[in-house]
Amino acid sequence: MRECRARAMLCHNADYETLRDRFAWPVRTQVNLADEVCDSWAAVVPSRTAIIDLRGPEPIPVSYGALQRLSRQVEAWLRAQGVARGDRVAVLLSQSPLCAAAHIAAWRMGAISVPLFKLFRRDALASRLADSGARVAVSDDEGAAMLAPFALPVLTAGALPEPGAWPAAETSPGDPAIIIYTSGTTGAPKGALHGHGALAGHLPGVEMSHDLLGQDDDILWTPADWAWIGGLFDVLMPGLYLGIPVVAARMARFEIDGCLRICRDGLVRNVFLPPTALRMLKAANTGIPGLRSVASGGEPLGAEMLDWGRNAFGVAINEFYGQTECNMVASSCGALFTPRPGCIGKPAPGFRIGVIDAEGAETPGEGDIAIARGAGAMMLEYWNNPQETARKFRGDWLVTGDRGRWEDGYLRFVGREDDVITSAGYRIGPAEIEDCLLSHPAVATVGVVGKPDALRTEIVKAYVVLKPGAQASAADLQHYVKERLSSYSYPREIAFVEGLPMTVTGKVIRKDLRARAAAEGAP
Repeated sequence: MRECRARAMLCHNADYETLRDRFAWPVRTQVNLADEVCDSWAAVVPSRTAIIDLRGPEPIPVSYGALQRLSRQVEAWLRAQGVARGDRVAVLLSQSPLCAAAHIAAWRMGAISVPLFKLFRRDALASRLADSGARVAVSDDEGAAMLAPFALPVLTAGALPEPGAWPAAETSPGDPAIIIYTSGTTGAPKGALHGHGALAGHLPGVEMSHDLLGQDDDILWTPADWAWIGGLFDVLMPGLYLGIPVVAARMARFEIDGCLRICRDGLVRNVFLPPTALRMLKAANTGIPGLRSVASGGEPLGAEMLDWGRNAFGVAINEFYGQTECNMVASSCGALFTPRPGCIGKPAPGFRIGVIDAEGAETPGEGDIAIARGAGAMMLEYWNNPQETARKFRGDWLVTGDRGRWEDGYLRFVGREDDVITSAGYRIGPAEIEDCLLSHPAVATVGVVGKPDALRTEIVKAYVVLKPGAQASAADLQHYVKERLSSYSYPREIAFVEGLPMTVTGKVIRKDLRARAAAEGAP
């Protein structure tokens, strides 16, 4: 797979310091993501495998030529609907060739794709569709039914037209390509707008996290959904760009037998496993044979997990760090240096990471983890939200909201400044859940926090004050959230209380609720 190495951002015969010190972002005035991940390969080696479709009983290889044709079919439908450059195209699909093709079609036209999660429900879909102003959607029959209330034209696999052959739009690295919504950690979910240069910005960190991705026989898979930046830009698109087959598999929830089957049938060599998946494998004392690299991100794993992983997989688990606004900025890399438990790793080449104080000056002690402007994977802005875009920056630094410090060149994660809940690999914002519960006729006020949990890291816990004379059970409220937001972010525990700790301005003091939840222990 020499072509993979030729496309890789990192040299495979250098040490970390050399890669860091000699790295330079490519200078390009014109780039289109559709060409990077599909069309350039289809023009030269159309028979090369792009995706291994494992959703059925037998693996089905999907070539770059076939993926291009599928994307051309989607593009023909989009054009027939009047979609033009800059228009938003919603993509409500799980791992599948059509999911990849929908994004590629939008990008080729100069339109903007908007990935949506299949576990979203009415309110979650409504807020993102309204904010993005999506004109059309690409989905499956299940998704079409979910989108029916929004009177949106929806393309499904059964209605694909004949493909066309239009030239790709002339786009620059800074031209908009995709809106990926955050989890709503500080208010309503915000749409991080990324340009056509975003993929190149992800590659150094992705390659590090997989011990220099692009080796012979590399094949990628993750149980993470392709609707999130972790599945889409940490696995699918880097794999397509590098010419590494990416496995598409349907897994509604992570379970060990299914994971082992997918890795066996797909000949998987490189996996991105969220921490919860790793904990489930560890609890069952089950490794995955035949892997060359294991990457994980979202929270520190700790020395015990890293030791177990080294024995179970035969390779070091490489932890990486980033967020929707600026992803894959730091990583461990067992091929380059020894991981340090509790640390995120080291900055990916091309990224300047700072630990800064309230004034934006770098500090030798604990501070806010921030990334210098100009990083390749940095968002262009929050979609239609200049106020929140400005708040995200402190001088020339994009502030992540996490706290950290440096240790001998390693970045140690200390904690979260905001109130994000990390549960089963998902980053969940409490504000959206609180807003949903507050719309219930029986709820007067509510506070939502993360409660420590041995398996999921945290579970969502809601403290609810009911209106005078109103009645509601925990099951009623859980079902209410499940139906309107998603099946992964509903409160797994609900406590009915007389009142909540409040500031003088009427804001819930989540810090006090978190302390209360931590003191309660396991249910």
